Amino acid sequence: MTYRRAVIPALVGSLLVTLLLWGAAESAQALQPRGVPHVFGAGTVSRLRMWLRPWTYDRSAALLADAPEDGGAAVGGGVFADRYTTAMQIRFVAVFAFFLAGALLLIRRIPPTRGRTPATVLGLWAWTPMAGVLAVTVSAPWEIASYGHPGFRVLPRLASVSVSSGSATVPAGLLAALATVLVARVTAEGAEPSPRRTVAPRAARLVASAGTAVIALSLVVLSYQSAAAWIQTSFDGGGRLSEPGELLRAWLLLGGWTSPEATPIGDWLLYRAADALVLVVVWWVLRLLPGLLTRTTAPAMAMGGVCATVLALLAGRTVHLAFDDPFPVRGPVDLITHLGAGVPAALTFGVTAGLTALVTLRLAGGRDTGEASEPTAGSGAPVAGDARIEE
Repeated sequence: MTYRRAVIPALVGSLLVTLLLWGAAESAQALQPRGVPHVFGAGTVSRLRMWLRPWTYDRSAALLADAPEDGGAAVGGGVFADRYTTAMQIRFVAVFAFFLAGALLLIRRIPPTRGRTPATVLGLWAWTPMAGVLAVTVSAPWEIASYGHPGFRVLPRLASVSVSSGSATVPAGLLAALATVLVARVTAEGAEPSPRRTVAPRAARLVASAGTAVIALSLVVLSYQSAAAWIQTSFDGGGRLSEPGELLRAWLLLGGWTSPEATPIGDWLLYRAADALVLVVVWWVLRLLPGLLTRTTAPAMAMGGVCATVLALLAGRTVHLAFDDPFPVRGPVDLITHLGAGVPAALTFGVTAGLTALVTLRLAGGRDTGEASEPTAGSGAPVAGDARIEE
C-alpha cells in the first residue's frame, strides 16, 4: 500500500487513540467524590485512577496516585504546575506521533487485504501500548521536574514513570486498531493487490527460533531472581545518574521467576506454563511474519518483533492471571490493569529479536529449498524452492 493510501487510516487511528486517552483522563475527576468508591468498589476506583494518572491534566489527581517522596515541595503551584502542563502537552503530541509512525509502517507492510486483516489489527493493537510507553518516557523529564527537586533520584523516578502507561492504552488501542483497519480497507479499494511472499518452511522455522531465543534471554535468563537482583545492584552511577537498577530492570526484564523451593511444584509449573506460552506466541508470529510482509525490511522486521513480543506478553499475562485464586471474582478493570506489564522491555528485546530474525532470514532463505511437494502453478500454495525475499 502506498503512503498516500496509508496516511489517512494512520491519521484516523492516531487521532482516535489520542482522543480516547485524553477523554478518559478528563473523566478522572468523576472518580474523586466520596460516594464513588461505594458504588464501584474501592479497589476498582483505585485501579481506574492508576490507569488515568499518566494521562490526566489534573495535577492534584496525579499526585494522589503518585505522590513524590519529598512531600510538600511537590504540591506547590506556579512553575511546578506549568511544568506538569508542559509534560502533558508533550505526552499527547508524542503518543499521536509515535502511533502515527508505527501505523504507517504496519499498514504499508501488512496491508489489511488478502487475508492479512487479523494480523494488521493485532499489530496495531500491540503497537499502542508501546506508543504510550514511548510518549510517557519522552515527556517524563518535565513531569519529574514538576514534582520539585528534579535532580533527586532521577533514574528511579524515570523508571517509575516509564512503566505507568500500559493499562489505559490496552482498551484504547483495541478500539483504535479496529477503526484504523476499517478505514484502511476503504482506502485500499481500487489499489493493486499486494502479493503474499512465499518463504521456505525451514527458513521460516529458523527465523522464528532465532528471534525467540532473543526473547528467551530476557524472559528466562535475565528475569530469574538472582540475575534480576544482580542487574538491580551491580550498576551504580554517580550524581544524578545514581541508582540505575530500577530503570535497567524496566527495560531489560520481560518477567520474573524463582526456583520452586517456596512454592508448590504444581503451582510453579502452571506459572511457568504461562511463560512458555509467551515464547510459543513469539515463535508463531515470527514464523508467519516474513510471509505477511510485502517487503522484509529492517524497520518492518523490528516492528514485527516488537508487536510479537507485546502480543505474547498480553497472552501470557492473561493465562498467568487465570492461575490466581481470586480470578473468578475479577472484573475487566482488574484484568486489564495487569496487561501492560513488561512493555518497555518488549521494545528492547522485540527490536533485537526482529533484527536477529531478519539476519537469519537473509542467511537461511537462499539455501532452503523446502520439502513440500511441487504444487501446480496458480494454485496459491507456496512452491518449493521459491522462497523470495524482496530487498
